[in-house]
Amino acid sequence: MFYALIILAIIMAAFIIMGLTTPANFSVVREADFIAPPTKVFEQINNFRNWAAWSHWEKMDPNLQRNFDGASQGVGAKYSWIGNKKVGEGSMEITHSSPSTTMQLDLHFLKPFKADNVTEFTLTPITKGTHFKWEMRGQTPFMLRVMKLFFNMDKIVGKDFENGLANLKAIVEK
Repeated sequence: MFYALIILAIIMAAFIIMGLTTPANFSVVREADFIAPPTKVFEQINNFRNWAAWSHWEKMDPNLQRNFDGASQGVGAKYSWIGNKKVGEGSMEITHSSPSTTMQLDLHFLKPFKADNVTEFTLTPITKGTHFKWEMRGQTPFMLRVMKLFFNMDKIVGKDFENGLANLKAIVEK
């Protein structure tokens, strides 16, 4: 029994040390090339009402409750949602919008866990269309840093980004 407690204490100490030494910042990035002009791609991301057609998360809950507020598009446009366990609850607000080049938003999750992140879309003209970069960055709470052995933000969210990019590509290349 005594040795079991010592082993348990060592394991707990290892997790705490790992949580303290793991970087607090994270970044998830995915990129794609579209055969479409930056203006066509930008109009899809700069207006939250367009997201239902391409966002992977929008397709995960057919009963998703949506609320649009503020500007209709660009800086000041706001979107909040309440969904099932896969989608959770949260809100977004566009904080920077430079036509056909960049769009940035503040992303706030309330459920399944609280988190505040920044998402940025960068559009770069290329010979046959647009190079599109999608990045989400933020702080990882201490307990999630401890869980990084089992929980990898890039692997979890990255797949959703890839699905969203494929959906967006299908729309803008029509």
